[in-house]
Amino acid sequence: MSKKDKRPYSQTKENAGNVPAQPTPPGPAAQLPKDVQEKLEAIKSKLEKFQKKILEKFDKYIVGVALMPPPKPEELQQLQQLQNPQQPAPAVPPAPAPEDKDKIHVLVLVDDSDSKTMSKIELKDKLTAIIQTIGKEIDPNITPQTLILSELWQNCFDAKYELLQLIALSAPIYDTGMLQAIKIAEVHKTMVLKKFEKYIVSYVLAGSLVQGKATPTSDIDVWIVIDDTDVKRMTRVELKDKLRAIIIGMGIEAGELTGIKNKINIQVYILTDFWDSLREANPVIFTLLRDGVPFFDRGIFMPWKQLLKMGKIKPSAEAIDIFMGSGEQVIRRVQLKLNEIGMEDIYYALLTPSQAALMLYGVAPPAPKETGKLMREIFVHKEKLLEDKFVKTLEKVVEIRKAIEHGDKKELSGKEIDDLMGDGDKYLKRIKRLFTQIEKIREQHDMLNVYDTVTTVIRDVLRLEGVEKVKENEILHVVEDKLVSEGKMPSKFLKTIQDIVRAKKDYDDGKLSKVEIEKVHRESGALIKFLVEHMQRKRSRELERLKIRVKYGEKFGEAILLGNEAFITYDLDSEEKEITKAKLSPDGRLGTLEKSSLEEMEKALANVKSPNKSSIKESIFEDLKKVFGKDVEILMSY
Repeated sequence: MSKKDKRPYSQTKENAGNVPAQPTPPGPAAQLPKDVQEKLEAIKSKLEKFQKKILEKFDKYIVGVALMPPPKPEELQQLQQLQNPQQPAPAVPPAPAPEDKDKIHVLVLVDDSDSKTMSKIELKDKLTAIIQTIGKEIDPNITPQTLILSELWQNCFDAKYELLQLIALSAPIYDTGMLQAIKIAEVHKTMVLKKFEKYIVSYVLAGSLVQGKATPTSDIDVWIVIDDTDVKRMTRVELKDKLRAIIIGMGIEAGELTGIKNKINIQVYILTDFWDSLREANPVIFTLLRDGVPFFDRGIFMPWKQLLKMGKIKPSAEAIDIFMGSGEQVIRRVQLKLNEIGMEDIYYALLTPSQAALMLYGVAPPAPKETGKLMREIFVHKEKLLEDKFVKTLEKVVEIRKAIEHGDKKELSGKEIDDLMGDGDKYLKRIKRLFTQIEKIREQHDMLNVYDTVTTVIRDVLRLEGVEKVKENEILHVVEDKLVSEGKMPSKFLKTIQDIVRAKKDYDDGKLSKVEIEKVHRESGALIKFLVEHMQRKRSRELERLKIRVKYGEKFGEAILLGNEAFITYDLDSEEKEITKAKLSPDGRLGTLEKSSLEEMEKALANVKSPNKSSIKESIFEDLKKVFGKDVEILMSY
């Protein structure tokens, strides 16, 4: 921050109108009691002196300073616990002491994202001690509460939003943009939840604010996910449009209530559309999940965020195309606007195709500073597809961009841009060739997966036909003999299996062609679908033989005999089915009946391996009379 920007936020010229000249809460939504306002005016000079001292000491690390309303006893205990996180909370909390009316509670919000020389706990302890000392030197009644950003965000990740509410009620004394963003977002969130709570899945703060790039004039980006899975009276599009219009209107109203003039950008998603984008790993959704901080969540946002972090959300081909295409477009723009666009676009021209290559390989796009390292590990060392000099080109561009961003390098000469442009052009051409190499590896790998899937399903089908084991080189012969010749499978599928076996042999001999790969992919789907349906029909018919359906009175019941166990359903037409089970003796007798469930019966059915080997013995019919009554009727051909 420059010298001229170190004044209190309310005093900077560029923010005139955003916050009143006096450090009072802006607007009726955050209106403080009259006695508090008078107290605020009386201590104004002390607060300004305190703010000036800590800014001189910590400069850019201070995100905001705000006067808090007198906290409730339980809030005070929570703040004290935050100040000493390593001290365990007492098993039985002591009775809250009455609050000293002369205490001046001041919140100091600190950006710890750039802390590298010490842990966050050490940083906070050090800052807390120094800031408290500064406060006591000015006035013993000044009680600073130091809060680091990572701690605030972690509370949000843990669904603890009390600190957000406290910040929303505070009066900003100094603000780089974060306090006002939290205030307006918290007010807006409250309005939205009050009206549409049952529809709101998540309310998330995103953009430059949560990326540590907040300024007093930053836009405030929030996104909201609406549950549309139970919509009955209107279409999903109508629901989205209707709620979106109202929610955006509330954003304008929140700005008027708080007096905050910064634009609040509100993105509204319906859950089904958001899920589609999530499933396809749209790059925008990647960014939202990676950087966003939930101000409200029903337990969906954080699992999504963790799944993305674990690499379980895989990018789609469309997303990869977007990343790859963006590199080419940016290179063309750089060529037209060398000095105007310069380093920033050269950086993204190389970074986005690199991330696209990693995505195509099956890796979620990493942070920019990790991209070069991952490219070297995977494509240079592991797969040996890429020369290390190209990774060095990417790392050079990243380093230069970082030097410019941090002010270590002030500008680029025309020659430097020309050199970067030339290296970037070579890099992009090489990455295009890398894409071809990766696609070939993936195609061959997919072909092997198809072969393994088809042979596995064929073995399962043959097992149902009585062929327990078959050698790999005998599969074609056995399929023709047991399935095609007996009319159980069309001969066209035998030709498909022959093509898949031939493709596998060509792969082993290093002769696999793209035409073969495309043919295998094109034809295997119908074959696998037929085989699976054949198994399902076969298994269903065999399982039907194990069922004995009966009628007793006006009800229909059923007994299913599974080897050494039987399941009995007493009323097939009832929604709440009563089911029991019993052991089957070798002579077919039912043992003692025990209570069971539909889930247990379905699990037992799924585990039956050879239903055709089971049999129904005469003694079971006598036992069924004991279960259903002597007038039970055995139904045939039902």
